[in-house]
Amino acid sequence: MKGSIKRNLVTGGAGFLGSHLVDTLLENGEEVICIDNYSTGEKRNIEKWIGHKRFELIRHDITLPIQLEIDQIWHLACPASPVHYQANPIKTAKTIFLGTFNMLGLARRVKAKLLLASTSEVYGDSLVHPQSEDYWGNVNPIGIRSCYDEGKRLAEALCVDYERMHNVDIRIMRIFNTYGPRMLPSDGRVISNFVVQALQGQSLTVYGEGKQTRSFCFVDDLIKGMVLLMNSNYSGPINIGNPDEYTILDIAEIIRSKINPKLEIIQEPLPSDDPSRRKPNIALAKEYLYWEPKVSFSHGLDKTIKYFTDNLRV
Repeated sequence: MKGSIKRNLVTGGAGFLGSHLVDTLLENGEEVICIDNYSTGEKRNIEKWIGHKRFELIRHDITLPIQLEIDQIWHLACPASPVHYQANPIKTAKTIFLGTFNMLGLARRVKAKLLLASTSEVYGDSLVHPQSEDYWGNVNPIGIRSCYDEGKRLAEALCVDYERMHNVDIRIMRIFNTYGPRMLPSDGRVISNFVVQALQGQSLTVYGEGKQTRSFCFVDDLIKGMVLLMNSNYSGPINIGNPDEYTILDIAEIIRSKINPKLEIIQEPLPSDDPSRRKPNIALAKEYLYWEPKVSFSHGLDKTIKYFTDNLRV
């Protein structure tokens, strides 16, 4: 490490969240090695940094070990939307387990701090509302989402075991629904689905009656929380998300009103194991990180819609 400049490894660094983190770290004057195999990441997300003296890009699959000299590992690599992680559930499970295992092994060898990007999906179809970190969850271990939900639960367990057995300095961050520029138009997530459908003049598809709820955090707020956690003395798990709760139908109507109020909203059957309510309790984030989201849902949507308007090939 040169002076106080940290050498950071970001796995999944060309993805939605990873690329925003790469931007933040480089803008803060740190060194960044970005690893991605482009399964869901896109090179254009980090293209502006290629050739920069503090940035290195490596195409690599984290199910395979890699040897690097780094100070901090931000472990984000994994398909995060149901469309992608259910497409090849065995590969998803391997990516989560072997990827986390390999990154923890690297952290142990070079004495690096590791932050695991876990997920609110560890709570499953929660019987507790809002969800707090002491809740053990209600996950279907053999459902169509289990490759991701149980995979991340195992990743958390691995991190804590490496902390107990090998004194690896870990941080566990449970990420709730996040949105913003660089989401993939085909990722099947609620906001990207509605925005893309509306911009293309299609009916907005709501699954079930649309009464299920989600809480959406704008990506800039999420990344600030991630950086604060890494720089804190709190290992987690800790929820990072926006506690403002909306029904899916509310979200469809808000997005429709912003793009084309004349569009129809249609209903399709609800997918299996779809959580009925999702809202973070962020008391620990407020207490230990002095963090809470700042970007309003309306303002974040405007930025997201502009991104898709500028980049979507209609």
